[in-house]
Amino acid sequence: MGRLDDVDLTLELSKKDGNKQLAEAQRRLVHLRLFLGGQLGGPIGPPVCVLFEGWDASGKGGAIKRLVDELDPRHVRVAQFAAPTPTEKRHHFLWRFWPVLPGWGGMAVLDRTWYGRVLVERVEGFASDEAWQRAYGEIVDLETTLAAEGTILVKFWLHVSPEEQLRRFESRAADPYRAWKLTDEDWRNREKRAAYEAAVEEMLERTDHPGGRWTVVPADDKRHARVAVVRAVCEAIEAGLAARGIDPDAPAP
Repeated sequence: MGRLDDVDLTLELSKKDGNKQLAEAQRRLVHLRLFLGGQLGGPIGPPVCVLFEGWDASGKGGAIKRLVDELDPRHVRVAQFAAPTPTEKRHHFLWRFWPVLPGWGGMAVLDRTWYGRVLVERVEGFASDEAWQRAYGEIVDLETTLAAEGTILVKFWLHVSPEEQLRRFESRAADPYRAWKLTDEDWRNREKRAAYEAAVEEMLERTDHPGGRWTVVPADDKRHARVAVVRAVCEAIEAGLAARGIDPDAPAP
């Protein structure tokens, strides 16, 4: 039994409730983002870095879209990471992520992250056993350093059942405008679900720390997942500001 077994995948929202709750959460995020960026008259706030991992077809793209939809594109950077290029492979695996990390007053959203080292690279044999086993400590050291420098780090694993994943795969395959999202690799990864689950469980256990807690999001229902993501980011920002004695709702001086 692990953390994934405790996720309630039956949680769902109606279209009406989902739209209402999402709009409310997005409005709150707009306020917090403007506050952090200094656009509401105060000093700039700490960096916000949101990391997305999850099963193939778990809805990461849709959740990211709803997270940033209402934000000014000048106030948030979305970066997507696929397999490392030959040039990137010449460096330490964390090297390619540094350029997109936000500074004070900034916000970045990472679609796939450095956790690929202990997930796909582990399961598919793209990294040696020694390399991916060492990576847990390297990742925690990085995130602890970022947190110590002030970064508010929000980490999501979007969790879907194998049945819902199959339904989404088949739906994509039948739609010419979405079929490009589905690859042979997706089908192969699905056949290794047990190995990936073991890797996810170890990742959640070994890289959940005070500077970077994991939020596992039930994502069988996309509306519920999207609301949960935006709310969790708002709550993380509010908690990070409260820890610094900052009230984002206080009148500007």
